Amino acid sequence: MSLAKLSSKGQLVLPKKIRNAINANTGTVFRITVHDNKVLLEPIEKSLLDRLHGKYSGTPLTKDLEEEHAREILAEKSS
Repeated sequence: MSLAKLSSKGQLVLPKKIRNAINANTGTVFRITVHDNKVLLEPIEKSLLDRLHGKYSGTPLTKDLEEEHAREILAEKSS
């Protein structure tokens, strides 16, 4: 069992052992529900778009994809 103390700002720090057990990292979003006077925290899995957001920042990936798409459209029109 692990213990945590609520701060004056209403913040609660999850012990590292618990964070590791549920693979929670900085930015993990939780669904919070209350049932029978108990609080349940459920980590919400990020969508693929959310996981990739910022990962390819500064790379020409978007430009390359747009150019490829434009080529495909021209090829379809030529056919």
